[in-house]
Amino acid sequence: MNAKRMNYAAYTAAIANAAIIGFSFLFVKLTVTVAHPLDVLAHRFSIGFITVAIPFLFGWVPIQFSLRDLWRVIPLGLFSPVLFFAFQTYGLMNTSSSEAGIIQATVPIFTMLLASYFLKERTSLIQKLSLIISVAGVVLIFSMIGGSGLNAANLGGITLLLLSALSFAGYSVLARPLAQKYAPMEITLITMGMGFIVFLSASLIRHTAEGTISTFFQPFTHPTYVMALLYLGVLSTVGTTLLSSFALSRLEASKVSVFSNFSTLISIIAGALILHEKITIYHVLGTIMIIAGVLGTNREQARFKTSRSTKSGK
Repeated sequence: MNAKRMNYAAYTAAIANAAIIGFSFLFVKLTVTVAHPLDVLAHRFSIGFITVAIPFLFGWVPIQFSLRDLWRVIPLGLFSPVLFFAFQTYGLMNTSSSEAGIIQATVPIFTMLLASYFLKERTSLIQKLSLIISVAGVVLIFSMIGGSGLNAANLGGITLLLLSALSFAGYSVLARPLAQKYAPMEITLITMGMGFIVFLSASLIRHTAEGTISTFFQPFTHPTYVMALLYLGVLSTVGTTLLSSFALSRLEASKVSVFSNFSTLISIIAGALILHEKITIYHVLGTIMIIAGVLGTNREQARFKTSRSTKSGK
């Protein structure tokens, strides 16, 4: 029963993670209109790293990992936030948001393939079909609202976005065994530290090269930017890392990954309610496909586990 409650908590964490990411698109739109993408990332991860470091500095959370543990978690931080956000930021400079959404929907597919190979996670035919249905729902939504198809002109940006999706899938797979060994706070501290060092350094190098170092803190004069940055730095960076680490400590990487498609649903609802964006029949159909795919993937895996436990006499 205790394990069952923990699984429910893991599902709740996966859903909350998707909800935070879904709303983050609204706040990203607010920040990139004020500051350079590298500055946004530097500010975002500075706030995120300070936030997660405070409990350790005041002794509220003990530091239990060693230098050897640090080197084991660093590759995780390389996949996300470093590679994931870097590829995504520069990929979006040469592609539309609809193309980015379509490509981002490939994350669960990459995750399932990588998890099957590296983690030996077994998936049934129904799970595979459910995953395809969920991804197809995301593709339908973005292709209908995007208004622009994939073409050879922006091949470079598309390639970078594919690498971004692959990086996040690699993060999910690599985080699965690490999340079972290390506490979510420990993983978050190390990965946030990597993002802080890499993006702050990149931003300062850019400003130094352009002679604009005095403008580094200028975006903080905009109240809207500060508000959006706090959401991105605390909830959307630290919060999602903690939630995903906890979910991955209890659930398979392929199962957690498919919940990311709920982010599309959340972003559409937020856009309609806050930005007054129009919802069409394609949004409704895509939403039904997303929910059906997520439920099908997880329900089938639960049935598979129950059947296997019964046969083994557990």
